[in-house]
Parts: sequence; structure tokens; C-alpha cells
Amino acid sequence: MLSITDISLRIAGRLLIDQGTAQITPGSRVGFVGRNGVGKSTLFHAIRGELPIETGSISIPPRWRIGSLAQEAPDGPASLISVVLKADLERDALLTEAETATDPNRIAEIQTRLVDIDAHSAPARAAAILSGLGFSTADQERSCSEFSGGWRMRVALAATLFSAPDLLLLDEPTNYLDLEGTLWLEDHLANYPRTVIVISHDRDLLDTSVDQILHLDRGKLVHYRGTYSAYEEFRANKELLDAKNVKRQEAERKRLQSFVDRFKATASKARQAQSRVKMLERMKPISALVNQDVREIVFPAPEKILSPPILAVDDVSVGYEPGKPVLSRVTLRIDTADRIALLGSNGNGKSTLVKLLANKLAPFSGSITRAEKLSIAYFAQHQLDELVMDASPYDHVRKLMPDATETKVRARTGAIGFSGKAGDTTVKSLSGGEKARLLLGLATFFGPNMIILDEPTNHLDIDSRAALAEAINEYPGAVIMVSHDRYLIEACADQLWVVADKTVTNFDGDLNDYRRIVMSSRGMRAGPRDRAATAERGNGGDRPAKVKEKKIPLKQKVSDAEAEMTRINGIIAKIDTALSLPDLFKRDPKQAAQLSKARAGAANALVRAEEQWLAASSQYDEANG
Repeated sequence: MLSITDISLRIAGRLLIDQGTAQITPGSRVGFVGRNGVGKSTLFHAIRGELPIETGSISIPPRWRIGSLAQEAPDGPASLISVVLKADLERDALLTEAETATDPNRIAEIQTRLVDIDAHSAPARAAAILSGLGFSTADQERSCSEFSGGWRMRVALAATLFSAPDLLLLDEPTNYLDLEGTLWLEDHLANYPRTVIVISHDRDLLDTSVDQILHLDRGKLVHYRGTYSAYEEFRANKELLDAKNVKRQEAERKRLQSFVDRFKATASKARQAQSRVKMLERMKPISALVNQDVREIVFPAPEKILSPPILAVDDVSVGYEPGKPVLSRVTLRIDTADRIALLGSNGNGKSTLVKLLANKLAPFSGSITRAEKLSIAYFAQHQLDELVMDASPYDHVRKLMPDATETKVRARTGAIGFSGKAGDTTVKSLSGGEKARLLLGLATFFGPNMIILDEPTNHLDIDSRAALAEAINEYPGAVIMVSHDRYLIEACADQLWVVADKTVTNFDGDLNDYRRIVMSSRGMRAGPRDRAATAERGNGGDRPAKVKEKKIPLKQKVSDAEAEMTRINGIIAKIDTALSLPDLFKRDPKQAAQLSKARAGAANALVRAEEQWLAASSQYDEANG
């Protein structure tokens, strides 16, 4: 069990956790929630032993392995599958030792342990995790260096999940995922066989993947058994009750104090007055409800509502390199007040589509008709880097209102969530959520007719995401959104468009239907898919080039299977040598039994490797024609 007992944690003089206590039993799946900046990640550091605690204790079973997402993405020439496989340190060490071991006893121990940890099925398990996170079979054989930072962080997540630690600590793992990857992760965590604690602001994940909630609120840890929605209802009722009790207690205090003040100087009432003084001293104060209402988000309404359609796309082909379109045959229409969510795995062209709609990318062919005076606001996470770090929110607003009075600029800065001293805080001192709020306010500053939101929730906590959903629903213009947050999509979108197979289609079902499709397809994909920068450049080309591209990973699979067969045959040869020692079964029957078990396991692994070789060879022959 993970036991957190009366701990206090302080960072830079600020007390984040004040005598917090929680007991996490083995096998628990815990969602760790709380406002941004309250100390959730800090507690993870303390659990990992990276940060000293001021008071109290954190106790973890000595044999537990703790796993968490690496801070830096893996890089280098190693293939994705090999990076993930090496995350199982014991398996990797045993396989390395098995290559050189000569002592029969040690060979038996190694092979028995490899069978016990199901080492021979590891490649299939690693491939399934990578597939679930969006990597095709061909992708898994490519080197890490070929992928962007966001995709390499997915590899880091895959490695962490594959290592299957006894205590899995995940800090906002969906920030690097698309909706499809998030849906897979929800299912994976819901079935994780060991203990997991996940920091997340994703309501759907907290309702489908965990069975307990740990809430860090005002320095205290509150542990609740149930989903986030159940906890939210419980907390709301408790706060309402606490507020009533505070009023009741204040009235009782006033009554007792009035009696004391009135009769403390009266001899006949002195004893009773003293009794009331003691009652006041013993009365434990109830913590008053602290108003933590999140600041609202407001999108200014456009000055004029345009006649529909405000944007029409007819048979458009678009990409980044002439002759290699990312999207083709795109025909769509956007009307005033439409709420459209774009679905589809990263790399399929969602960003390309929104850049086309935002007029940041010209089409190769086809036509686009825009309403006269159509204005579009475009928000994307990468734009956070475009904020001036040494400038304040006020400075950014002032640039947009160069001729306005000080009072008007201050008022507008406050309207986007930065009133008073917050307006003069430098951007580099703002949290990720505050930067996102600032960028949202600046992007929509002049009241656009259409807003495009590309992953707007990555740095927003649960309450801020709810405020964003409310802002979208109250905004009278059109909204196009790309998000992995299912709650936001379900709360706001009335149309779902799927970007896949180089085009855009309307999806008639709801997100539950789409989830079933995603879950049935993950792990059963075939064929390479665009990734990272490759997707931005397009993936056209003639048929011979595509055939060649398809043959390369198949040939590699044949070679890998052959190498695996050679390796396993070598292991079997060593075991047979050990089993052939004179009088082994009489002299050491236990060792003989271990060796026999290890040989059986190796023989089964050889059969699987041969089946993989036959399948890969058959596919390679078909590709050759």
C-alpha cells in the first residue's frame, strides 16, 4: 500500500500540502485532481523520492517498482519497438545475459525467469501498446529521430505502460494524444492490473478509467471512492451543507457571546456565563466555503451576423508540396452558429484542414467561397510560443488598442481574465492555463464570425474547461474545434467531421459510436500512415513508390523474424547441452526440471517466431507480385 501520512510540502516558501493524508491500496486506480498550481505534480516528485517532505511520511512497499512518464522524449536511431522493449529492464538484462551465459545452472535460472515473466510475448505486447497510441506496424520499425517531439512523447508513454510498474504515476498523459489515442488510453488504464495514480483534467477519463478520486484542495488531501462525477456531486452537497453549518454556527456563537456579555458581571449568572465561555472555546470552527469560482471565458460577439453559408469549400485539394496533397476532394459548408468537431488520428490532416479554413493555406485546386467581411479567429497551442515572455497581458492588449485610454485598456485586459495586478504580471510568470486564457482572449479580441480552436484544453483545469464550453455555447458565431477532450466535444459540437483517407466526411453517429469504431480498429491497422512532418508535406506519389514503401517494413519483419529464430535456436542449443550432462536428472532433479520447463518455453517461442516469419514472408512475396 502507498501510505501518505500527515505530510507537509513547501516549495519556495509556499505551503502546498498541509498535513495531507491518504491510503492507496494495491490495485487502486486513482484520479488525482485539483486546480492548476496547487501541488499535484509536486506530490508526485515526493512519492518518487525526488523532493523532501517537511513533516509526515510517505511509505511504499520495498519491492514496488515506480514508473512515470519521462521528462524528455526518447531520441536517436533506435526503432520505436526496441525503445519500448528496453523499458522492461529485467527482461532486457536477462536476454543480454542469456547471450553469453555458459553455466548450466544460470542458464536454467535465466530461461525459467523469462518464461515466468512471459518475455517471449513481449514484442507482441509492446506492438499492441504502440498501435493503441497511434503507431502503425511500419511506424514501429522507424527510428525515434524521424518523429516530432509530440510523437516521441507518445513513445515515452508507451514505454512506461509496457514496463507495467507496481505504481504507475501519470501526469496529464493525454496532452500528447489525439482523441483516438485518448480513448485507447482510457480503456487501457481501466484494465491496468496494478496501482495507478493519474493527474488529469479530462472528465471522461476520470469517469471511465478510475475508481477513486484524490482531491488536493486548499492544502488538504481528500480521498473518495468512486468516479469524478460522483465525487463532484458529493463535494457540491458537502459544500452546501458546510455553508449552512457555518451560518448555523455563527448564529450559535453570537447567541452564546451575547449571553456572556450580558451576564458576566451579574453574580447570580456568573457561573452560567463562564460555562458559555467554555462552550465557545470548545466549539470547533467549520471551514467556511472558500469562493473558488473560476473566471469566466467570454468570446466577443461579431458586430454583424453574416448570411449563410459563411464559408463553402468545393472539390478542394490542399497540401504543402505541389502534386502531393494531404487532402483531396474536400467539399463542405459552414453556416453561422455551426458547432463542428473534427475527428481523426493525428497525421491525417486535421491541422491542414483548419489552416485551409483559416486562410493560412491556399488550395491546389477547387474553390473556396467566403462571405464578405468574414473574420476568423485561430487558436492553436503552438501559438503560446508567440507570446512575448517579458511583456504583460496589459502590454499585449495595449498593442491591439494603441489609441485607447488607459482605463479602456485596463478594462479590456480585465475582461479577458487579467484584472488588477494580474494584468501587469509578465507572461513568463503565468501558468500554462493562464497563458492559454490570454491567447484565447487575444485571438478572439475583435469579435470574429468564426473561431477555430486546435486543442484548446491542454493547459486548462476541469473548471476552466467547463468555462470554455460555456463560452463556446454562448458565442453566436461558428466554431470549429479539434480536441481530445470528449467532454468538450459532447458539450458543444452538433456536427462531427472525420478527417481520414485524405478527405473529410460527415459522421452520422455520436461519440459513443465513434469510440466503438476506434476501439475495434486499434491494433488491427494495416499500411503506413503519415506522421509528424511527413503529414505536413503530403504523401502523394506514383504507385511504384508506394509499393516500394510498403515492401520496406515487410522485408524488415522477415529479417527480424529470422533473427529471432536464430536467437531462440541458440538458447535451445545451450539448454540441450545442459540437459545432456551425465546423471543430471539423478544428481539435481530440481535443476533438470527447471531446464526442461525453460526448453518447453523456448520451443513455444520458436513456434511463434516461425509463424511470424511465414506470415511476413507471404506478405513480402505478395508485395513483390
